[in-house]
Amino acid sequence: MLNTATKAEPAADTQELTDGFHLVIDALKLNGINTIYGVPGIPVTDLGRMAQAAGIRVISFRHEQNAGNAAAIAGFLTKKPGVCLTVSAPGFLNGLTALANATTNCFPMILISGSSEREIVDLQQGDYEEMDQLAIAKPLCKAAFRVLHAGDIGIGLARAIRAAVSGRPGGVYLDLPGKLFAQVMSADDGAKSLVKVIDPAPAQIPGPSSVRRALDVLKSAKRPLIILGKGAAYAQADDDIRALVEKSGVPFLPMSMAKGLLPDLHPQCAGAARSTVLRDADVVMLIGARLNWLLSHGKGKAWGDRPKKFIQIDIEPKEMDSNVEIAAPVVGDIGSCVTALLEGMGANWPAPPADWVSSVKSKREENIAKLAPRLMNNKSPMDYHGALGALRTIVKERPDAILVNEGANTLDLARGVIDMYKPRRRLDVGTWGVMGIGMGFAIAAAIETGKPVLAVEGDSAFGFSGMEVETICRYNLPVCVVIFNNDGIYRGTDVNPTGGSDVAPTVFVKGSRYDKMMEAFGGVGVNATTPDELKRAVNAAMDSGRPTLINAVIDPASGSESGRIGNLNPQSVLKKK
Repeated sequence: MLNTATKAEPAADTQELTDGFHLVIDALKLNGINTIYGVPGIPVTDLGRMAQAAGIRVISFRHEQNAGNAAAIAGFLTKKPGVCLTVSAPGFLNGLTALANATTNCFPMILISGSSEREIVDLQQGDYEEMDQLAIAKPLCKAAFRVLHAGDIGIGLARAIRAAVSGRPGGVYLDLPGKLFAQVMSADDGAKSLVKVIDPAPAQIPGPSSVRRALDVLKSAKRPLIILGKGAAYAQADDDIRALVEKSGVPFLPMSMAKGLLPDLHPQCAGAARSTVLRDADVVMLIGARLNWLLSHGKGKAWGDRPKKFIQIDIEPKEMDSNVEIAAPVVGDIGSCVTALLEGMGANWPAPPADWVSSVKSKREENIAKLAPRLMNNKSPMDYHGALGALRTIVKERPDAILVNEGANTLDLARGVIDMYKPRRRLDVGTWGVMGIGMGFAIAAAIETGKPVLAVEGDSAFGFSGMEVETICRYNLPVCVVIFNNDGIYRGTDVNPTGGSDVAPTVFVKGSRYDKMMEAFGGVGVNATTPDELKRAVNAAMDSGRPTLINAVIDPASGSESGRIGNLNPQSVLKKK
Protein backbone atom coordinates (compact mmCIF):
# COMPACT_ATOMS: atom_id res chain seq x y z
CA MET A 1 0.00 0.00 0.00
CA LEU A 2 1.39 3.37 -1.01
CA ASN A 3 1.79 6.01 1.67
CA THR A 4 0.06 9.07 0.18
CA ALA A 5 0.42 11.28 3.22
CA THR A 6 2.51 14.43 2.64
CA LYS A 7 4.45 16.46 5.11
CA ALA A 8 2.67 19.66 6.14
CA GLU A 9 4.40 22.85 4.87
CA PRO A 10 4.79 25.75 7.30
CA ALA A 11 2.17 28.48 6.77
CA ALA A 12 3.46 31.18 4.43
CA ASP A 13 3.53 34.80 5.61
CA THR A 14 1.09 36.30 3.17
CA GLN A 15 1.20 39.83 4.64
CA GLU A 16 2.00 42.32 1.92
CA LEU A 17 4.71 44.82 2.81
CA THR A 18 5.69 48.29 1.74
CA ASP A 19 8.65 50.54 2.52
CA GLY A 20 9.70 54.17 2.69
CA PHE A 21 10.48 54.36 -1.03
CA HIS A 22 6.98 53.28 -2.01
CA LEU A 23 5.26 55.37 0.65
CA VAL A 24 6.92 58.58 -0.61
CA ILE A 25 5.84 57.76 -4.16
CA ASP A 26 2.31 56.77 -3.13
CA ALA A 27 1.92 59.96 -1.08
CA LEU A 28 3.00 62.12 -4.02
CA LYS A 29 0.65 60.36 -6.42
CA LEU A 30 -2.25 60.51 -3.98
CA ASN A 31 -1.88 64.29 -3.94
CA GLY A 32 -1.70 64.73 -7.69
CA ILE A 33 2.03 65.41 -7.88
CA ASN A 34 3.09 63.73 -11.10
CA THR A 35 6.45 65.38 -11.89
CA ILE A 36 9.72 65.46 -9.96
CA TYR A 37 12.63 67.71 -10.91
CA GLY A 38 16.01 66.75 -9.49
CA VAL A 39 19.48 65.24 -9.68
CA PRO A 40 20.00 61.55 -8.79
CA GLY A 41 22.55 60.38 -6.25
CA ILE A 42 23.01 58.97 -2.75
CA PRO A 43 20.61 58.34 -1.00
CA VAL A 44 17.78 59.14 -3.47
CA THR A 45 18.92 57.36 -6.65
CA ASP A 46 16.48 54.47 -6.32
CA LEU A 47 13.66 56.77 -5.27
CA GLY A 48 13.91 58.48 -8.66
CA ARG A 49 14.06 55.16 -10.50
CA MET A 50 11.07 53.76 -8.64
CA ALA A 51 9.07 56.97 -9.05
CA GLN A 52 9.54 56.77 -12.81
CA ALA A 53 8.50 53.11 -12.77
CA ALA A 54 5.35 54.14 -10.87
CA GLY A 55 4.34 56.61 -13.58
CA ILE A 56 5.73 59.85 -12.15
CA ARG A 57 7.67 61.91 -14.66
CA VAL A 58 11.22 62.33 -13.31
CA ILE A 59 13.19 65.11 -15.03
CA SER A 60 16.88 64.75 -14.26
CA PHE A 61 19.05 67.88 -14.39
CA ARG A 62 22.78 68.57 -14.40
CA HIS A 63 22.68 70.83 -11.32
CA GLU A 64 20.29 70.98 -8.38
CA GLN A 65 19.82 74.74 -8.46
CA ASN A 66 18.40 74.50 -11.96
CA ALA A 67 16.14 71.61 -10.95
CA GLY A 68 14.95 73.70 -8.01
CA ASN A 69 14.21 76.67 -10.24
CA ALA A 70 12.20 74.36 -12.49
CA ALA A 71 10.18 73.11 -9.52
CA ALA A 72 9.57 76.67 -8.33
CA ILE A 73 8.21 77.95 -11.63
CA ALA A 74 6.16 74.77 -12.02
CA GLY A 75 4.49 75.79 -8.77
CA PHE A 76 3.79 79.27 -10.12
CA LEU A 77 2.28 77.92 -13.33
CA THR A 78 0.13 75.18 -11.77
CA LYS A 79 -0.67 76.43 -8.23
CA LYS A 80 0.50 73.00 -7.02
CA PRO A 81 3.85 72.72 -5.23
CA GLY A 82 6.64 71.86 -7.62
CA VAL A 83 8.88 69.14 -6.21
CA CYS A 84 12.68 69.13 -6.37
CA LEU A 85 14.57 66.02 -5.24
CA THR A 86 18.24 66.28 -4.26
CA VAL A 87 20.97 64.34 -2.59
CA SER A 88 22.32 65.30 0.81
CA ALA A 89 24.55 68.19 1.92
CA PRO A 90 26.10 69.79 -1.22
CA GLY A 91 23.13 68.81 -3.38
CA PHE A 92 20.76 70.08 -0.72
CA LEU A 93 22.65 73.38 -0.55
CA ASN A 94 22.47 73.76 -4.34
CA GLY A 95 18.71 73.25 -4.21
CA LEU A 96 18.37 75.57 -1.23
CA THR A 97 19.19 78.64 -3.34
CA ALA A 98 16.18 77.89 -5.52
CA LEU A 99 14.04 77.20 -2.45
CA ALA A 100 14.92 80.56 -0.92
CA ASN A 101 14.21 82.28 -4.23
CA ALA A 102 10.85 80.50 -4.47
CA THR A 103 9.92 81.71 -0.98
CA THR A 104 10.92 85.28 -1.78
CA ASN A 105 8.85 85.17 -4.98
CA CYS A 106 5.89 83.37 -3.37
CA PHE A 107 6.15 80.28 -5.59
CA PRO A 108 4.91 77.02 -4.00
CA MET A 109 7.75 74.51 -3.98
CA ILE A 110 8.89 71.52 -1.93
CA LEU A 111 12.58 70.66 -1.72
CA ILE A 112 12.93 66.99 -0.73
CA SER A 113 16.47 66.01 0.18
CA GLY A 114 18.01 62.83 1.42
CA SER A 115 20.19 63.30 4.48
CA SER A 116 22.67 61.56 6.75
CA GLU A 117 21.57 59.62 9.83
CA ARG A 118 20.46 61.68 12.79
CA GLU A 119 22.45 59.84 15.45
CA ILE A 120 25.68 60.50 13.56
CA VAL A 121 24.83 64.08 12.59
CA ASP A 122 23.84 65.01 16.13
CA LEU A 123 27.09 63.68 17.54
CA GLN A 124 29.04 65.20 14.65
CA GLN A 125 30.81 61.92 13.97
CA GLY A 126 31.61 62.63 10.34
CA ASP A 127 29.02 60.78 8.26
CA TYR A 128 29.03 60.85 4.45
CA GLU A 129 27.84 64.36 3.50
CA GLU A 130 27.00 65.05 7.13
CA MET A 131 24.94 68.20 7.69
CA ASP A 132 22.06 69.35 9.87
CA GLN A 133 20.02 70.23 6.81
CA LEU A 134 16.80 70.98 8.65
CA ALA A 135 18.42 73.67 10.78
CA ILE A 136 20.03 75.29 7.75
CA ALA A 137 16.81 75.30 5.72
CA LYS A 138 14.50 76.74 8.37
CA PRO A 139 15.42 80.44 8.04
CA LEU A 140 15.12 80.35 4.25
CA CYS A 141 11.66 78.89 3.66
CA LYS A 142 8.09 78.94 4.94
CA ALA A 143 8.38 75.65 6.83
CA ALA A 144 10.76 72.73 7.27
CA PHE A 145 9.98 69.18 8.38
CA ARG A 146 11.92 65.95 8.96
CA VAL A 147 10.43 62.44 8.76
CA LEU A 148 12.12 59.69 10.79
CA HIS A 149 9.55 56.88 10.57
CA ALA A 150 7.95 55.39 7.47
CA GLY A 151 4.53 55.65 9.04
CA ASP A 152 4.90 59.44 9.18
CA ILE A 153 5.73 59.95 5.49
CA GLY A 154 2.09 60.62 4.60
CA ILE A 155 1.70 63.25 7.32
CA GLY A 156 5.06 64.82 6.51
CA LEU A 157 4.25 65.30 2.84
CA ALA A 158 0.73 66.52 3.65
CA ARG A 159 2.13 69.19 5.96
CA ALA A 160 4.64 70.23 3.31
CA ILE A 161 1.96 70.57 0.62
CA ARG A 162 -0.37 72.58 2.84
CA ALA A 163 2.42 74.89 4.00
CA ALA A 164 3.62 75.50 0.43
CA VAL A 165 0.27 76.60 -1.04
CA SER A 166 -1.76 78.00 1.87
CA GLY A 167 -1.78 81.72 2.59
CA ARG A 168 1.10 83.38 0.81
CA PRO A 169 2.72 80.53 -1.16
CA GLY A 170 6.37 79.71 -0.73
CA GLY A 171 9.07 77.09 -0.33
CA VAL A 172 9.02 74.16 2.08
CA TYR A 173 11.84 71.79 2.99
CA LEU A 174 11.24 68.08 3.66
CA ASP A 175 14.18 66.14 5.11
CA LEU A 176 14.26 62.36 4.50
CA PRO A 177 17.21 60.56 6.15
CA GLY A 178 18.65 57.66 4.17
CA LYS A 179 17.49 54.96 6.61
CA LEU A 180 13.89 56.01 6.14
CA PHE A 181 13.63 54.64 2.61
CA ALA A 182 14.35 51.04 3.58
CA GLN A 183 12.03 50.96 6.59
CA VAL A 184 9.37 48.28 6.11
CA MET A 185 5.79 48.12 7.35
CA SER A 186 2.61 46.33 6.34
CA ALA A 187 1.09 47.59 3.13
CA ASP A 188 -2.30 47.99 4.82
CA ASP A 189 -0.86 50.15 7.59
CA GLY A 190 1.17 52.07 5.04
CA ALA A 191 -1.91 52.84 2.95
CA LYS A 192 -3.78 53.99 6.06
CA SER A 193 -0.91 56.33 6.95
CA LEU A 194 -1.17 58.31 3.70
CA VAL A 195 -3.00 61.64 3.70
CA LYS A 196 -4.81 63.28 0.81
CA VAL A 197 -4.69 67.00 1.51
CA ILE A 198 -8.18 68.49 1.47
CA ASP A 199 -8.57 72.14 0.41
CA PRO A 200 -4.89 73.01 0.95
CA ALA A 201 -5.33 76.67 -0.05
CA PRO A 202 -8.76 77.69 1.26
CA ALA A 203 -10.23 81.01 0.14
CA GLN A 204 -9.57 83.89 2.52
CA ILE A 205 -12.52 86.24 2.18
CA PRO A 206 -11.79 89.95 2.75
CA GLY A 207 -13.68 91.88 5.38
CA PRO A 208 -16.68 93.78 3.91
CA SER A 209 -15.58 97.02 5.59
CA SER A 210 -12.12 96.80 4.01
CA VAL A 211 -13.71 96.35 0.58
CA ARG A 212 -15.95 99.38 1.06
CA ARG A 213 -13.04 101.48 2.30
CA ALA A 214 -10.94 100.52 -0.74
CA LEU A 215 -13.74 101.42 -3.15
CA ASP A 216 -14.33 104.74 -1.41
CA VAL A 217 -10.64 105.65 -1.71
CA LEU A 218 -10.55 104.59 -5.37
CA LYS A 219 -13.71 106.52 -6.19
CA SER A 220 -12.25 109.69 -4.65
CA ALA A 221 -9.18 109.60 -6.90
CA LYS A 222 -8.46 112.27 -9.48
CA ARG A 223 -5.51 110.34 -10.95
CA PRO A 224 -5.98 106.66 -10.08
CA LEU A 225 -3.60 103.86 -11.04
CA ILE A 226 -3.82 100.06 -10.72
CA ILE A 227 -0.60 98.06 -10.41
CA LEU A 228 -0.80 94.33 -11.17
CA GLY A 229 1.86 92.10 -9.63
CA LYS A 230 2.82 88.48 -10.18
CA GLY A 231 0.56 87.55 -7.27
CA ALA A 232 -2.34 88.57 -9.50
CA ALA A 233 -0.99 86.31 -12.25
CA TYR A 234 -0.52 83.41 -9.82
CA ALA A 235 -4.13 83.71 -8.62
CA GLN A 236 -5.49 82.64 -12.03
CA ALA A 237 -8.47 84.95 -11.50
CA ASP A 238 -7.84 86.35 -14.97
CA ASP A 239 -11.43 87.09 -16.05
CA ASP A 240 -12.35 88.89 -12.83
CA ILE A 241 -9.13 90.93 -12.79
CA ARG A 242 -9.76 92.02 -16.36
CA ALA A 243 -13.38 92.86 -15.50
CA LEU A 244 -12.27 94.94 -12.50
CA VAL A 245 -9.73 96.92 -14.51
CA GLU A 246 -12.11 97.55 -17.40
CA LYS A 247 -15.08 98.38 -15.19
CA SER A 248 -12.99 100.89 -13.25
CA GLY A 249 -11.60 102.50 -16.40
CA VAL A 250 -8.38 103.12 -14.46
CA PRO A 251 -4.96 103.01 -16.21
CA PHE A 252 -3.02 99.91 -15.14
CA LEU A 253 0.67 99.15 -14.87
CA PRO A 254 1.69 95.48 -15.03
CA MET A 255 4.81 94.33 -13.26
CA SER A 256 6.91 92.10 -15.50
CA MET A 257 5.41 88.70 -14.60
CA ALA A 258 1.90 90.17 -14.59
CA LYS A 259 2.24 91.26 -18.21
CA GLY A 260 -0.47 89.65 -20.30
CA LEU A 261 -3.15 89.54 -17.62
CA LEU A 262 -4.54 92.17 -19.90
CA PRO A 263 -2.71 92.59 -23.21
CA ASP A 264 0.07 95.16 -23.19
CA LEU A 265 -1.69 96.80 -26.14
CA HIS A 266 -4.89 97.27 -24.09
CA PRO A 267 -6.02 100.93 -24.22
CA GLN A 268 -5.75 101.25 -20.41
CA CYS A 269 -2.22 99.83 -20.22
CA ALA A 270 0.21 102.43 -18.91
CA GLY A 271 3.36 100.33 -19.26
CA ALA A 272 4.87 102.72 -21.79
CA ALA A 273 4.11 105.65 -19.48
CA ARG A 274 5.45 104.08 -16.28
CA SER A 275 7.44 107.07 -15.04
CA THR A 276 4.52 109.43 -15.61
CA VAL A 277 1.87 107.37 -13.83
CA LEU A 278 4.06 106.56 -10.83
CA ARG A 279 4.97 110.21 -10.42
CA ASP A 280 1.55 111.75 -10.97
CA ALA A 281 -1.01 109.26 -9.60
CA ASP A 282 -2.83 110.25 -6.41
CA VAL A 283 -4.41 106.86 -5.58
CA VAL A 284 -2.64 103.59 -6.34
CA MET A 285 -4.32 100.18 -6.05
CA LEU A 286 -1.85 97.31 -5.74
CA ILE A 287 -3.20 93.89 -6.71
CA GLY A 288 -0.75 91.15 -5.80
CA ALA A 289 2.18 93.58 -6.01
CA ARG A 290 4.57 94.60 -3.23
CA LEU A 291 6.11 98.00 -2.62
CA ASN A 292 9.64 96.60 -2.64
CA TRP A 293 12.72 97.80 -4.52
CA LEU A 294 11.08 97.07 -7.87
CA LEU A 295 8.62 99.87 -7.10
CA SER A 296 11.17 102.08 -5.32
CA HIS A 297 9.52 101.16 -1.99
CA GLY A 298 6.56 103.40 -2.81
CA LYS A 299 8.47 106.62 -2.16
CA GLY A 300 11.28 108.83 -3.33
CA LYS A 301 12.01 110.47 -6.67
CA ALA A 302 10.19 107.85 -8.78
CA TRP A 303 6.93 108.62 -7.00
CA GLY A 304 7.15 112.41 -7.26
CA ASP A 305 6.18 115.03 -4.69
CA ARG A 306 2.41 114.75 -4.82
CA PRO A 307 0.74 113.00 -1.85
CA LYS A 308 -0.57 109.52 -2.58
CA LYS A 309 -2.96 107.06 -1.05
CA PHE A 310 -2.38 103.35 -1.44
CA ILE A 311 -4.90 100.54 -1.62
CA GLN A 312 -3.24 97.15 -1.24
CA ILE A 313 -4.75 93.74 -1.94
CA ASP A 314 -2.64 90.93 -0.50
CA ILE A 315 -3.14 87.65 1.31
CA GLU A 316 -0.42 88.49 3.84
CA PRO A 317 -1.48 91.02 6.52
CA LYS A 318 2.13 91.75 7.46
CA GLU A 319 2.76 93.10 3.97
CA MET A 320 0.65 96.16 4.74
CA ASP A 321 2.54 99.32 5.76
CA SER A 322 5.84 97.62 4.90
CA ASN A 323 7.26 100.82 3.41
CA VAL A 324 4.53 103.44 3.36
CA GLU A 325 1.14 103.85 4.98
CA ILE A 326 -1.59 101.80 3.31
CA ALA A 327 -4.81 103.79 3.45
CA ALA A 328 -7.02 100.87 2.48
CA PRO A 329 -5.63 97.38 3.19
CA VAL A 330 -7.68 94.50 1.77
CA VAL A 331 -6.50 91.17 3.16
CA GLY A 332 -7.50 87.96 1.43
CA ASP A 333 -6.76 85.80 -1.56
CA ILE A 334 -6.67 87.74 -4.83
CA GLY A 335 -9.61 85.94 -6.39
CA SER A 336 -11.94 86.54 -3.45
CA CYS A 337 -10.84 90.15 -3.05
CA VAL A 338 -11.31 91.01 -6.72
CA THR A 339 -14.73 89.32 -6.74
CA ALA A 340 -15.78 91.33 -3.69
CA LEU A 341 -14.56 94.58 -5.23
CA LEU A 342 -16.44 93.89 -8.45
CA GLU A 343 -19.65 93.23 -6.56
CA GLY A 344 -19.16 96.37 -4.47
CA MET A 345 -18.68 98.57 -7.54
CA GLY A 346 -22.26 98.01 -8.64
CA ALA A 347 -23.60 98.87 -12.07
CA ASN A 348 -22.80 102.58 -12.28
CA TRP A 349 -19.15 102.95 -11.32
CA PRO A 350 -17.94 106.43 -12.37
CA ALA A 351 -15.18 106.64 -14.95
CA PRO A 352 -11.91 108.26 -13.84
CA PRO A 353 -11.41 111.92 -14.83
CA ALA A 354 -11.04 112.20 -18.60
CA ASP A 355 -8.06 114.58 -18.40
CA TRP A 356 -6.06 111.97 -16.45
CA VAL A 357 -6.89 109.14 -18.83
CA SER A 358 -6.12 111.36 -21.80
CA SER A 359 -2.77 112.50 -20.42
CA VAL A 360 -1.67 108.91 -19.74
CA LYS A 361 -2.72 107.88 -23.24
CA SER A 362 -0.82 110.77 -24.81
CA LYS A 363 2.36 109.99 -22.90
CA ARG A 364 2.12 106.31 -23.77
CA GLU A 365 1.70 107.04 -27.48
CA GLU A 366 4.53 109.57 -27.41
CA ASN A 367 6.95 107.07 -25.84
CA ILE A 368 5.90 104.27 -28.17
CA ALA A 369 6.46 106.52 -31.18
CA LYS A 370 9.94 107.48 -29.92
CA LEU A 371 10.92 103.85 -29.48
CA ALA A 372 9.54 102.50 -32.76
CA PRO A 373 12.42 103.51 -35.11
CA ARG A 374 14.99 101.97 -32.77
CA LEU A 375 13.22 98.61 -32.95
CA MET A 376 13.29 98.51 -36.73
CA ASN A 377 17.04 98.77 -37.39
CA ASN A 378 18.92 95.89 -39.03
CA LYS A 379 22.43 96.65 -37.80
CA SER A 380 25.27 94.13 -37.81
CA PRO A 381 26.40 93.50 -35.15
CA MET A 382 23.03 94.02 -33.56
CA ASP A 383 22.15 96.43 -30.82
CA TYR A 384 19.64 95.43 -28.15
CA HIS A 385 16.72 97.32 -29.62
CA GLY A 386 17.12 95.86 -33.12
CA ALA A 387 17.35 92.32 -31.74
CA LEU A 388 14.43 92.80 -29.36
CA GLY A 389 12.37 94.40 -32.13
CA ALA A 390 12.66 91.16 -34.09
CA LEU A 391 11.65 89.07 -31.08
CA ARG A 392 8.79 91.44 -30.29
CA THR A 393 7.21 90.66 -33.65
CA ILE A 394 7.61 86.92 -33.12
CA VAL A 395 5.90 87.01 -29.71
CA LYS A 396 3.04 89.05 -31.16
CA GLU A 397 2.56 86.41 -33.86
CA ARG A 398 2.83 83.57 -31.33
CA PRO A 399 0.99 84.81 -28.21
CA ASP A 400 0.72 81.31 -26.73
CA ALA A 401 4.49 80.88 -26.55
CA ILE A 402 6.12 81.31 -23.15
CA LEU A 403 8.88 83.89 -22.83
CA VAL A 404 11.64 83.27 -20.28
CA ASN A 405 13.92 86.25 -19.79
CA GLU A 406 17.02 87.02 -17.73
CA GLY A 407 20.16 89.09 -17.89
CA ALA A 408 21.09 92.72 -17.22
CA ASN A 409 20.43 94.80 -20.34
CA THR A 410 18.73 91.79 -21.94
CA LEU A 411 16.21 91.63 -19.11
CA ASP A 412 15.70 95.32 -18.47
CA LEU A 413 15.13 96.29 -22.09
CA ALA A 414 13.02 93.24 -22.96
CA ARG A 415 10.58 94.06 -20.16
CA GLY A 416 9.66 97.27 -21.90
CA VAL A 417 10.02 96.23 -25.54
CA ILE A 418 8.34 92.82 -25.80
CA ASP A 419 4.57 93.03 -25.40
CA MET A 420 2.66 90.12 -23.87
CA TYR A 421 -0.87 89.11 -24.75
CA LYS A 422 -1.84 86.27 -22.41
CA PRO A 423 -1.33 85.68 -18.67
CA ARG A 424 1.58 83.69 -17.28
CA ARG A 425 3.44 83.77 -20.59
CA ARG A 426 6.32 85.88 -19.26
CA LEU A 427 8.64 84.31 -16.67
CA ASP A 428 11.66 86.18 -15.37
CA VAL A 429 13.97 86.76 -12.43
CA GLY A 430 11.33 88.19 -10.10
CA THR A 431 11.86 89.78 -6.72
CA TRP A 432 15.52 88.99 -6.09
CA GLY A 433 16.58 89.72 -9.66
CA VAL A 434 18.77 86.61 -9.59
CA MET A 435 20.82 85.22 -12.46
CA GLY A 436 20.50 81.57 -13.43
CA ILE A 437 16.76 80.92 -13.57
CA GLY A 438 16.72 80.66 -17.37
CA MET A 439 17.12 77.01 -18.30
CA GLY A 440 15.27 75.69 -15.25
CA PHE A 441 12.29 77.95 -15.94
CA ALA A 442 12.37 77.10 -19.65
CA ILE A 443 12.41 73.35 -19.05
CA ALA A 444 9.58 73.43 -16.52
CA ALA A 445 7.49 75.75 -18.69
CA ALA A 446 7.76 73.29 -21.57
CA ILE A 447 7.04 70.30 -19.31
CA GLU A 448 4.10 71.81 -17.44
CA THR A 449 2.34 73.60 -20.30
CA GLY A 450 3.35 71.73 -23.44
CA LYS A 451 3.76 75.10 -25.16
CA PRO A 452 6.81 76.31 -27.09
CA VAL A 453 9.29 78.29 -25.02
CA LEU A 454 11.48 81.21 -26.09
CA ALA A 455 14.28 81.84 -23.57
CA VAL A 456 15.99 85.19 -24.12
CA GLU A 457 19.25 85.21 -22.16
CA GLY A 458 22.13 87.53 -21.56
CA ASP A 459 25.43 85.73 -22.11
CA SER A 460 26.34 86.18 -18.46
CA ALA A 461 22.98 84.92 -17.22
CA PHE A 462 23.14 81.89 -19.50
CA GLY A 463 26.42 80.84 -17.93
CA PHE A 464 24.70 80.01 -14.65
CA SER A 465 22.54 77.26 -16.13
CA GLY A 466 23.89 76.72 -19.65
CA MET A 467 24.77 73.05 -19.23
CA GLU A 468 21.05 72.33 -19.03
CA VAL A 469 20.89 72.62 -22.83
CA GLU A 470 21.85 68.95 -22.67
CA THR A 471 18.74 68.36 -20.54
CA ILE A 472 16.64 70.21 -23.12
CA CYS A 473 18.03 67.96 -25.86
CA ARG A 474 17.74 64.79 -23.78
CA TYR A 475 14.01 65.34 -23.28
CA ASN A 476 13.59 66.82 -26.79
CA LEU A 477 11.78 69.89 -25.46
CA PRO A 478 10.39 72.67 -27.70
CA VAL A 479 12.75 75.30 -26.30
CA CYS A 480 14.48 77.97 -28.37
CA VAL A 481 17.28 79.71 -26.46
CA VAL A 482 18.48 83.08 -27.74
CA ILE A 483 21.72 84.33 -26.19
CA PHE A 484 22.43 88.03 -26.52
CA ASN A 485 26.20 87.71 -26.79
CA ASN A 486 28.05 90.96 -26.19
CA ASP A 487 31.25 89.32 -24.93
CA GLY A 488 30.79 90.05 -21.26
CA ILE A 489 28.88 91.08 -18.17
CA TYR A 490 26.87 94.26 -18.82
CA ARG A 491 29.20 95.09 -21.74
CA GLY A 492 32.32 93.32 -22.97
CA THR A 493 34.32 96.52 -23.41
CA ASP A 494 36.17 96.84 -20.07
CA VAL A 495 39.97 96.67 -20.05
CA ASN A 496 42.42 95.64 -17.37
CA PRO A 497 43.69 98.98 -15.99
CA THR A 498 47.06 97.46 -15.05
CA GLY A 499 47.83 96.50 -18.64
CA GLY A 500 48.34 92.89 -17.50
CA SER A 501 47.43 89.82 -19.51
CA ASP A 502 44.28 89.03 -17.53
CA VAL A 503 41.13 90.41 -19.09
CA ALA A 504 38.86 92.70 -17.06
CA PRO A 505 36.54 90.91 -14.59
CA THR A 506 33.48 91.61 -16.73
CA VAL A 507 34.93 90.37 -20.05
CA PHE A 508 34.35 86.92 -21.59
CA VAL A 509 36.05 85.14 -24.51
CA LYS A 510 35.56 87.32 -27.58
CA GLY A 511 33.46 85.85 -30.34
CA SER A 512 32.18 82.90 -28.30
CA ARG A 513 29.94 80.50 -30.24
CA TYR A 514 27.35 79.29 -27.75
CA ASP A 515 25.40 77.71 -30.61
CA LYS A 516 28.05 75.00 -30.80
CA MET A 517 27.04 73.82 -27.34
CA MET A 518 23.56 72.93 -28.54
CA GLU A 519 24.92 71.18 -31.62
CA ALA A 520 27.15 69.07 -29.38
CA PHE A 521 24.05 67.49 -27.82
CA GLY A 522 22.11 66.98 -31.05
CA GLY A 523 20.12 70.20 -31.06
CA VAL A 524 20.12 72.98 -33.64
CA GLY A 525 22.69 75.77 -33.34
CA VAL A 526 22.52 79.05 -35.27
CA ASN A 527 24.79 82.10 -35.33
CA ALA A 528 22.79 85.27 -36.06
CA THR A 529 24.42 88.65 -36.77
CA THR A 530 21.41 90.75 -37.86
CA PRO A 531 17.81 91.14 -36.64
CA ASP A 532 16.59 89.61 -39.91
CA GLU A 533 18.76 86.52 -39.39
CA LEU A 534 17.60 86.32 -35.79
CA LYS A 535 13.94 86.49 -36.75
CA ARG A 536 14.29 83.78 -39.38
CA ALA A 537 16.14 81.48 -36.99
CA VAL A 538 13.64 81.88 -34.14
CA ASN A 539 10.67 81.32 -36.43
CA ALA A 540 12.28 78.17 -37.79
CA ALA A 541 12.93 76.92 -34.28
CA MET A 542 9.39 77.63 -33.09
CA ASP A 543 7.94 75.97 -36.19
CA SER A 544 10.05 72.84 -35.80
CA GLY A 545 9.78 72.44 -32.03
CA ARG A 546 13.37 71.19 -31.99
CA PRO A 547 15.78 72.23 -29.22
CA THR A 548 17.57 75.25 -30.67
CA LEU A 549 20.18 77.73 -29.47
CA ILE A 550 20.78 80.98 -31.36
CA ASN A 551 23.96 82.92 -30.70
CA ALA A 552 22.78 86.50 -31.30
CA VAL A 553 25.86 88.65 -31.79
CA ILE A 554 25.36 91.99 -30.01
CA ASP A 555 27.66 95.00 -30.32
CA PRO A 556 29.74 94.97 -27.08
CA ALA A 557 29.35 98.75 -26.83
CA SER A 558 25.55 98.48 -26.87
CA GLY A 559 23.60 98.77 -23.63
CA SER A 560 24.42 100.38 -20.32
CA GLU A 561 26.84 99.26 -17.63
CA SER A 562 24.21 97.64 -15.40
CA GLY A 563 21.02 97.87 -17.37
CA ARG A 564 18.57 100.10 -15.55
CA ILE A 565 19.79 99.28 -12.06
CA GLY A 566 23.32 100.63 -12.29
CA ASN A 567 22.59 102.86 -9.31
CA LEU A 568 22.59 99.73 -7.13
CA ASN A 569 26.32 99.26 -7.77
CA PRO A 570 28.13 101.31 -5.06
CA GLN A 571 30.70 103.75 -6.44
CA SER A 572 34.00 104.70 -4.84
CA VAL A 573 34.25 108.38 -3.92
CA LEU A 574 38.04 108.24 -3.75
CA LYS A 575 40.11 109.55 -6.62
CA LYS A 576 43.17 107.66 -7.76
CA LYS A 577 46.41 109.42 -6.90
